[in-house]
Amino acid sequence: MADPRMVGVQVQGQPQQQYGGYPQPSPQQSYGQQGQPGYPPQGQPGYPPQGQPGYPPQAQQGGYPAPGGTPPQVGFAPGQPPPEGYQQGGAPPAAAGPEPSAPSVDKMDSISGYEGVGFGSAPPLPPPSYEEAQRQPPERSSLPQLPGITEEDAREALGQYVAEQCCYGKSPAQELKFTDIVPSSAFHYTLETFAEGRSTAWAYEPFKGQPIDGPMNGPAPGPWDIQAQAPAMFQNFTQQVEVPHTASVKPCHTCLGLGRKPCHHCHATGTSHCHHCHGSGRTTVYEDGHHHHRCCTWCHGSGRRQCHQCHGLGQIPCPTCGAQGQLKCYIKLTIKWINHVEDHIVERTALPDELIRGVSGQVAFKEEYPRVWPINHFPEAEINNASQNLVQRHSTAYPTERLIMQRHQVRIIPVAEATYNWKDQPYNFFVYGFEHKVHAPDYPQKCCWGCNIL
Repeated sequence: MADPRMVGVQVQGQPQQQYGGYPQPSPQQSYGQQGQPGYPPQGQPGYPPQGQPGYPPQAQQGGYPAPGGTPPQVGFAPGQPPPEGYQQGGAPPAAAGPEPSAPSVDKMDSISGYEGVGFGSAPPLPPPSYEEAQRQPPERSSLPQLPGITEEDAREALGQYVAEQCCYGKSPAQELKFTDIVPSSAFHYTLETFAEGRSTAWAYEPFKGQPIDGPMNGPAPGPWDIQAQAPAMFQNFTQQVEVPHTASVKPCHTCLGLGRKPCHHCHATGTSHCHHCHGSGRTTVYEDGHHHHRCCTWCHGSGRRQCHQCHGLGQIPCPTCGAQGQLKCYIKLTIKWINHVEDHIVERTALPDELIRGVSGQVAFKEEYPRVWPINHFPEAEINNASQNLVQRHSTAYPTERLIMQRHQVRIIPVAEATYNWKDQPYNFFVYGFEHKVHAPDYPQKCCWGCNIL
């Protein structure tokens, strides 16, 4: 017994003959005619009743080329009126408007809980309200001590830095005399809020006989009632799913259910202008000191050639429905998991703050909870204030998203400012991070002598 959900599925029968890539109709069978194979029976859920706008004409023959004959100019059945907006034997009228980019929302089924949903992008949907459980601040341990940077570490780091730079002279790094090394610490606070946002919009795809889960199978669940699991915590990811019980089959809005559309390259005539003779049917050759006109061998003197887009048929398969003539319309739910990250750096020297983000340090503090408490025990008051401000802002900054998890941490990055003399002139540089990166903007020998730049 046939599956009742298979609305509009074409019955497999004997192999059809082919004509120019299109199936050739037999005298007993026409495509798109009521009661024939491939035509959905009237009254099925999701299909508009006969006579509604966008419904294919009952006796439409489909416009396929007749066996042994020439293809029609426009590709519509002889003796039948062409669809609205087209003229028999020619291109669409110049005054005709552009093709619709999506089916009309008025033709979509009314789905409870999804009123007002349209095609294209949609605003995010606010999550359902929930009550947070009473939380207690966790116990927090003391901070670790970091090892300092010695003169030997600073000299070695500067030598490695100079070796990686183009044209830097090595003499200052080898001959310098340290006058002082002042150690310090930079603090990097980071707050991450992992949240989930949802939005809905109508979508469509070519109907090729796939099962249709329509309203006849039950009411559609709400956008936030559909279960979905993030593939990984604190990583951005987007997932799109079909909302159950919202699908239906509709005629294609581009080809009006025909499965094909007039070729705009040749204006549905099947032929295009010959570019070799410029449409004159003749070419000019120079022989015996004179110009002679010859019949164009490309178009055989007609001035026109077979259209390479439609292969002379005057029509092309509809790209919207994949030449099926029908679309599966459904409500698409878009789920976005977003990791919102903000940070704050405390660094008291002249070292640029952005350099601190790219090096490693000691993680002095780290917590992960559905809702984190602001830090209030750190010896650096600026870090405590930054944590208080960021946690408070994240609690209200994303009203259309459901907060899943939060985590925050404080890294301590060692920094040392080294001052030295070279040729009786004072200079300085910074060594920072566990990698002993160097920042030396006033290195005295940035361009070695005898360097030729091609």
